[in-house]
Amino acid sequence: MGRLIYRDRASFDIDDRILAHLRIVIMNKLRRNEGFMLQLPVNEGVRQASIWVHASNALVLQFYGGREPAIDRELVDQMMHDASSADGLTLLSTGPVIAAAPPARATR
Repeated sequence: MGRLIYRDRASFDIDDRILAHLRIVIMNKLRRNEGFMLQLPVNEGVRQASIWVHASNALVLQFYGGREPAIDRELVDQMMHDASSADGLTLLSTGPVIAAAPPARATR
């Protein structure tokens, strides 16, 4: 389990595997000077927190696992796509592990 710390004011526990993928998304978005909204589950009676990820906001990502997680390119692509959407990137809590929200299904 890793941790994302936002502006020294809030911290969020996130599974190392998802955090590794989120790190790639953040690096790529900020490299392009693109901010994005990130929705994270919160455990303390709050359903969800939304944070604005931008180069002007300090972020710290801490990994506590013993080995580096394998990267799933399809998951990174989906997370990049979601981060670029109007709603931003949403991470869901399913038990103790946070997983990327499933892709929206196309309707005909």
